Amino acid sequence: MNAILQRTGRATITEAMFLNQELGGEYQDDKQSRLDIVVKTQAGELINIEMQLSTQQDMFKRSMFYWSRLFTTQLQKGLGYHTLRPTITINICHFTLFEEIVHYHSTYHLYEDALLQRLRSKDDVLEIHFIEMDKFLHAWFNQTLNALDDILVRWLLLLGMVDARKQKTCDDIYLELEALTMKDENLQQALSAWEELSQTPETIIAYQSRLKYMIDEVAKLEDAKYHAQQEGIEKGIEKGIEKGIKAVAKNMIASGYDNEQIMQLTSLTVEEVLQLRTEIEVE
Repeated sequence: MNAILQRTGRATITEAMFLNQELGGEYQDDKQSRLDIVVKTQAGELINIEMQLSTQQDMFKRSMFYWSRLFTTQLQKGLGYHTLRPTITINICHFTLFEEIVHYHSTYHLYEDALLQRLRSKDDVLEIHFIEMDKFLHAWFNQTLNALDDILVRWLLLLGMVDARKQKTCDDIYLELEALTMKDENLQQALSAWEELSQTPETIIAYQSRLKYMIDEVAKLEDAKYHAQQEGIEKGIEKGIEKGIKAVAKNMIASGYDNEQIMQLTSLTVEEVLQLRTEIEVE
Protein backbone atom coordinates (compact mmCIF):
# COMPACT_ATOMS: atom_id res chain seq x y z
CA MET A 1 0.00 0.00 0.00
CA ASN A 2 2.82 2.41 0.85
CA ALA A 3 4.46 1.77 -2.50
CA ILE A 4 1.24 2.85 -4.23
CA LEU A 5 0.27 5.72 -1.96
CA GLN A 6 3.69 7.37 -1.93
CA ARG A 7 3.13 8.19 -5.60
CA THR A 8 0.26 10.49 -4.65
CA GLY A 9 1.95 12.11 -1.66
CA ARG A 10 0.00 10.25 1.01
CA ALA A 11 1.61 9.77 4.41
CA THR A 12 3.43 6.51 5.07
CA ILE A 13 1.27 3.87 6.73
CA THR A 14 2.92 2.43 9.84
CA GLU A 15 -0.09 0.57 11.20
CA ALA A 16 -3.25 -0.82 9.58
CA MET A 17 -6.29 -2.72 10.82
CA PHE A 18 -8.00 -5.21 8.50
CA LEU A 19 -11.75 -4.66 8.74
CA ASN A 20 -13.03 -7.22 6.25
CA GLN A 21 -11.70 -9.96 4.05
CA GLU A 22 -13.30 -12.13 1.38
CA LEU A 23 -11.53 -15.18 0.05
CA GLY A 24 -13.30 -17.18 -2.71
CA GLY A 25 -15.03 -20.54 -2.47
CA GLU A 26 -18.22 -19.70 -0.63
CA TYR A 27 -19.20 -16.49 -2.42
CA GLN A 28 -21.49 -16.01 -5.36
CA ASP A 29 -21.03 -14.19 -8.67
CA ASP A 30 -17.78 -12.34 -9.29
CA LYS A 31 -16.69 -12.51 -5.64
CA GLN A 32 -15.14 -15.87 -6.44
CA SER A 33 -12.73 -14.12 -8.79
CA ARG A 34 -12.01 -11.31 -6.32
CA LEU A 35 -9.84 -10.79 -3.28
CA ASP A 36 -11.34 -7.82 -1.47
CA ILE A 37 -9.69 -6.30 1.63
CA VAL A 38 -10.67 -3.19 3.59
CA VAL A 39 -8.04 -1.51 5.75
CA LYS A 40 -8.22 1.36 8.23
CA THR A 41 -4.97 3.19 8.93
CA GLN A 42 -3.91 4.78 12.20
CA ALA A 43 -4.80 8.15 10.64
CA GLY A 44 -8.39 6.94 10.18
CA GLU A 45 -8.17 6.67 6.39
CA LEU A 46 -10.07 3.79 4.77
CA ILE A 47 -8.44 1.82 1.98
CA ASN A 48 -10.20 -0.78 -0.12
CA ILE A 49 -7.89 -3.11 -2.06
CA GLU A 50 -9.59 -5.20 -4.71
CA MET A 51 -7.80 -7.80 -6.80
CA GLN A 52 -9.94 -8.68 -9.81
CA LEU A 53 -9.05 -11.71 -11.93
CA SER A 54 -11.82 -11.75 -14.53
CA THR A 55 -12.82 -8.94 -16.90
CA GLN A 56 -15.71 -6.87 -15.55
CA GLN A 57 -18.02 -4.48 -17.37
CA ASP A 58 -18.32 -0.93 -16.00
CA MET A 59 -15.37 -1.49 -13.66
CA PHE A 60 -14.83 2.23 -13.09
CA LYS A 61 -18.46 2.90 -12.15
CA ARG A 62 -18.49 -0.11 -9.87
CA SER A 63 -15.33 1.12 -8.19
CA MET A 64 -16.96 4.52 -7.62
CA PHE A 65 -20.00 2.80 -6.14
CA TYR A 66 -17.90 0.80 -3.67
CA TRP A 67 -15.87 3.92 -2.84
CA SER A 68 -19.06 5.84 -2.00
CA ARG A 69 -20.37 3.06 0.22
CA LEU A 70 -17.10 2.87 2.13
CA PHE A 71 -16.90 6.67 2.43
CA THR A 72 -20.42 7.00 3.87
CA THR A 73 -19.95 4.19 6.42
CA GLN A 74 -17.77 6.60 8.41
CA LEU A 75 -20.59 9.01 9.20
CA GLN A 76 -22.24 7.62 12.29
CA LYS A 77 -25.21 9.17 14.08
CA GLY A 78 -24.31 12.35 15.92
CA LEU A 79 -21.11 13.05 13.94
CA GLY A 80 -20.51 15.99 11.60
CA TYR A 81 -19.28 15.88 8.02
CA HIS A 82 -15.93 17.29 9.17
CA THR A 83 -15.16 13.86 10.64
CA LEU A 84 -15.12 12.17 7.22
CA ARG A 85 -11.59 11.00 6.37
CA PRO A 86 -10.05 10.30 2.95
CA THR A 87 -11.15 7.03 1.38
CA ILE A 88 -8.88 5.30 -1.11
CA THR A 89 -9.66 2.49 -3.52
CA ILE A 90 -6.90 0.38 -5.08
CA ASN A 91 -7.96 -1.89 -7.97
CA ILE A 92 -5.43 -4.47 -9.17
CA CYS A 93 -6.84 -5.92 -12.38
CA HIS A 94 -5.56 -8.90 -14.35
CA PHE A 95 -6.96 -7.49 -17.60
CA THR A 96 -6.77 -4.32 -19.70
CA LEU A 97 -9.25 -1.72 -18.50
CA PHE A 98 -8.16 1.48 -20.24
CA GLU A 99 -7.22 0.81 -23.86
CA GLU A 100 -6.25 4.46 -24.40
CA ILE A 101 -3.75 4.55 -21.49
CA VAL A 102 -0.35 2.96 -22.04
CA HIS A 103 0.94 3.10 -18.45
CA TYR A 104 -0.08 0.31 -16.08
CA HIS A 105 -0.86 2.57 -13.06
CA SER A 106 -3.52 5.28 -13.37
CA THR A 107 -4.82 7.43 -10.50
CA TYR A 108 -7.95 9.56 -10.18
CA HIS A 109 -8.83 12.50 -7.90
CA LEU A 110 -11.25 15.42 -7.90
CA TYR A 111 -9.93 18.44 -9.83
CA GLU A 112 -11.25 21.88 -10.73
CA ASP A 113 -11.75 21.81 -14.50
CA ALA A 114 -10.30 25.19 -15.54
CA LEU A 115 -7.23 25.22 -13.29
CA LEU A 116 -6.67 21.43 -13.20
CA GLN A 117 -6.08 21.92 -9.50
CA ARG A 118 -6.87 19.32 -6.86
CA LEU A 119 -9.08 20.14 -3.91
CA ARG A 120 -7.47 21.55 -0.79
CA SER A 121 -6.12 18.86 1.50
CA LYS A 122 -9.01 18.88 3.99
CA ASP A 123 -11.50 18.19 1.17
CA ASP A 124 -9.28 15.90 -0.90
CA VAL A 125 -11.02 12.71 0.22
CA LEU A 126 -11.30 10.77 -3.05
CA GLU A 127 -8.48 8.70 -4.52
CA ILE A 128 -8.86 5.74 -6.87
CA HIS A 129 -6.01 3.66 -8.27
CA PHE A 130 -6.12 1.18 -11.14
CA ILE A 131 -3.19 -1.16 -11.74
CA GLU A 132 -3.46 -3.25 -14.91
CA MET A 133 -1.25 -6.31 -14.43
CA ASP A 134 -1.16 -7.34 -18.09
CA LYS A 135 0.33 -3.94 -19.01
CA PHE A 136 2.76 -4.17 -16.10
CA LEU A 137 4.01 -7.64 -17.06
CA HIS A 138 4.31 -6.62 -20.70
CA ALA A 139 6.49 -3.66 -19.67
CA TRP A 140 8.60 -5.85 -17.38
CA PHE A 141 9.22 -8.54 -19.98
CA ASN A 142 10.19 -5.77 -22.43
CA GLN A 143 12.74 -4.56 -19.84
CA THR A 144 11.30 -1.06 -19.50
CA LEU A 145 10.94 -1.26 -15.69
CA ASN A 146 13.63 -1.08 -13.02
CA ALA A 147 12.70 -3.27 -10.06
CA LEU A 148 15.81 -2.30 -8.11
CA ASP A 149 14.91 1.40 -8.00
CA ASP A 150 11.12 1.14 -7.89
CA ILE A 151 9.55 -0.51 -4.85
CA LEU A 152 6.12 -0.75 -6.49
CA VAL A 153 7.60 -2.75 -9.35
CA ARG A 154 9.03 -5.24 -6.83
CA TRP A 155 5.68 -5.77 -5.11
CA LEU A 156 3.80 -6.11 -8.40
CA LEU A 157 6.30 -8.72 -9.56
CA LEU A 158 5.34 -10.72 -6.48
CA LEU A 159 1.66 -10.43 -7.42
CA GLY A 160 2.33 -11.24 -11.08
CA MET A 161 4.59 -14.20 -10.44
CA VAL A 162 1.81 -16.79 -10.76
CA ASP A 163 0.15 -17.29 -14.13
CA ALA A 164 -3.38 -18.20 -13.00
CA ARG A 165 -4.57 -19.45 -16.36
CA LYS A 166 -1.59 -21.75 -16.90
CA GLN A 167 -1.46 -22.64 -13.19
CA LYS A 168 2.30 -22.17 -12.97
CA THR A 169 4.90 -19.83 -11.54
CA CYS A 170 6.91 -17.64 -13.90
CA ASP A 171 10.51 -18.75 -13.35
CA ASP A 172 11.99 -15.51 -14.70
CA ILE A 173 10.06 -13.42 -12.18
CA TYR A 174 10.80 -15.84 -9.33
CA LEU A 175 14.56 -15.67 -10.01
CA GLU A 176 14.38 -11.87 -10.20
CA LEU A 177 12.58 -11.72 -6.86
CA GLU A 178 15.09 -14.05 -5.23
CA ALA A 179 17.88 -11.69 -6.27
CA LEU A 180 15.92 -8.64 -5.07
CA THR A 181 15.26 -10.13 -1.62
CA MET A 182 18.99 -9.82 -0.91
CA LYS A 183 18.46 -6.03 -0.83
CA ASP A 184 14.85 -5.80 0.36
CA GLU A 185 14.08 -7.40 3.71
CA ASN A 186 10.33 -6.71 3.49
CA LEU A 187 10.15 -8.40 0.11
CA GLN A 188 12.10 -11.36 1.48
CA GLN A 189 9.57 -11.78 4.32
CA ALA A 190 6.65 -11.51 1.89
CA LEU A 191 8.14 -14.07 -0.49
CA SER A 192 8.71 -16.50 2.40
CA ALA A 193 5.14 -15.98 3.63
CA TRP A 194 3.82 -16.56 0.11
CA GLU A 195 5.72 -19.84 -0.15
CA GLU A 196 4.33 -20.99 3.21
CA LEU A 197 0.74 -19.99 2.37
CA SER A 198 0.98 -21.77 -0.97
CA GLN A 199 1.34 -25.06 0.89
CA THR A 200 -1.76 -24.83 3.12
CA PRO A 201 -4.82 -26.88 2.01
CA GLU A 202 -7.25 -24.03 2.74
CA THR A 203 -5.35 -21.57 0.55
CA ILE A 204 -4.98 -24.09 -2.26
CA ILE A 205 -8.74 -24.80 -2.21
CA ALA A 206 -9.58 -21.10 -2.21
CA TYR A 207 -7.15 -20.47 -5.07
CA GLN A 208 -8.51 -23.36 -7.12
CA SER A 209 -12.06 -22.12 -6.50
CA ARG A 210 -11.26 -18.63 -7.80
CA LEU A 211 -9.32 -20.09 -10.71
CA LYS A 212 -12.20 -22.41 -11.67
CA TYR A 213 -14.66 -19.52 -11.55
CA MET A 214 -12.41 -17.36 -13.74
CA ILE A 215 -11.94 -20.15 -16.30
CA ASP A 216 -15.70 -20.80 -16.34
CA GLU A 217 -16.42 -17.11 -16.91
CA VAL A 218 -13.95 -16.91 -19.79
CA ALA A 219 -15.42 -20.10 -21.29
CA LYS A 220 -18.97 -18.71 -21.05
CA LEU A 221 -17.88 -15.52 -22.77
CA GLU A 222 -16.18 -17.44 -25.60
CA ASP A 223 -19.21 -19.72 -25.99
CA ALA A 224 -21.50 -16.70 -26.17
CA LYS A 225 -19.31 -15.13 -28.87
CA TYR A 226 -19.24 -18.39 -30.84
CA HIS A 227 -23.01 -18.91 -30.70
CA ALA A 228 -23.64 -15.27 -31.60
CA GLN A 229 -21.32 -15.65 -34.57
CA GLN A 230 -23.01 -18.87 -35.67
CA GLU A 231 -26.43 -17.30 -35.32
CA GLY A 232 -25.23 -14.37 -37.41
CA ILE A 233 -23.99 -16.72 -40.13
CA GLU A 234 -27.28 -18.63 -40.16
CA LYS A 235 -29.27 -15.42 -40.34
CA GLY A 236 -27.02 -14.22 -43.14
CA ILE A 237 -27.62 -17.42 -45.11
CA GLU A 238 -31.36 -17.17 -44.56
CA LYS A 239 -31.35 -13.55 -45.64
CA GLY A 240 -29.30 -14.43 -48.72
CA ILE A 241 -31.69 -17.24 -49.71
CA GLU A 242 -34.69 -14.96 -49.22
CA LYS A 243 -33.08 -12.27 -51.34
CA GLY A 244 -32.31 -14.83 -54.06
CA ILE A 245 -35.87 -16.15 -54.12
CA LYS A 246 -37.28 -12.63 -54.45
CA ALA A 247 -34.86 -11.92 -57.31
CA VAL A 248 -36.09 -15.04 -59.11
CA ALA A 249 -39.70 -14.04 -58.50
CA LYS A 250 -39.05 -10.58 -59.98
CA ASN A 251 -37.58 -12.19 -63.11
CA MET A 252 -40.67 -14.40 -63.37
CA ILE A 253 -42.93 -11.35 -63.09
CA ALA A 254 -40.96 -9.63 -65.84
CA SER A 255 -41.31 -12.78 -68.00
CA GLY A 256 -45.11 -12.74 -67.65
CA TYR A 257 -45.73 -15.50 -65.09
CA ASP A 258 -48.99 -15.12 -63.17
CA ASN A 259 -49.19 -14.95 -59.37
CA GLU A 260 -50.26 -18.58 -58.94
CA GLN A 261 -47.27 -19.90 -60.92
CA ILE A 262 -44.82 -17.71 -59.00
CA MET A 263 -46.29 -18.78 -55.64
CA GLN A 264 -46.05 -22.44 -56.60
CA LEU A 265 -42.41 -22.27 -57.75
CA THR A 266 -41.02 -19.92 -55.04
CA SER A 267 -43.28 -20.70 -52.02
CA LEU A 268 -43.91 -16.96 -51.61
CA THR A 269 -47.30 -15.80 -50.35
CA VAL A 270 -49.70 -13.83 -52.55
CA GLU A 271 -49.00 -10.72 -50.46
CA GLU A 272 -45.26 -11.06 -51.07
CA VAL A 273 -45.76 -11.52 -54.83
CA LEU A 274 -48.03 -8.47 -55.01
CA GLN A 275 -45.44 -6.47 -53.04
CA LEU A 276 -42.78 -7.45 -55.56
CA ARG A 277 -45.01 -6.36 -58.46
CA THR A 278 -45.42 -2.99 -56.75
CA GLU A 279 -41.64 -2.65 -56.31
CA ILE A 280 -41.07 -3.41 -60.01
CA GLU A 281 -43.59 -0.74 -61.03
CA VAL A 282 -41.84 1.80 -58.82
CA GLU A 283 -38.45 0.89 -60.27
